[in-house]
Amino acid sequence: MKEKVLLGMSGGVDSSVSAVLLKQAGYEVIGITLELLEDNKINIEEAKKICDLIGIEHITYDLTKEFKQYVIDDFIECYKNCKTPNPCIECNRFLKFGFMFQKAKELRLQIYCNRALCKNRI
Repeated sequence: MKEKVLLGMSGGVDSSVSAVLLKQAGYEVIGITLELLEDNKINIEEAKKICDLIGIEHITYDLTKEFKQYVIDDFIECYKNCKTPNPCIECNRFLKFGFMFQKAKELRLQIYCNRALCKNRI
């Protein structure tokens, strides 16, 4: 039985190559794309096309409300309070490593990856 991997898919080169390499290495790869902005449909469509081309499953989740709450609103609050915002840290904490890691656990997958990290044995 192949180990299953949840891979964050943006539709770009990094995640696409990661998907191909993981599949070639014998993993069952499931691509996941998060909808973070309402006008993000093109990236989602690209990620789905690439997953179809590679021959892996693709799922999407609408996290526009969570992105606004944890990233955009925090960014605005930091500026209002004369602090330097760091939206990438907030996005990573709550969405990339929060939501997506939790989703991998819910799906009973063994590994979670994005273009910068692979977490083995969830």
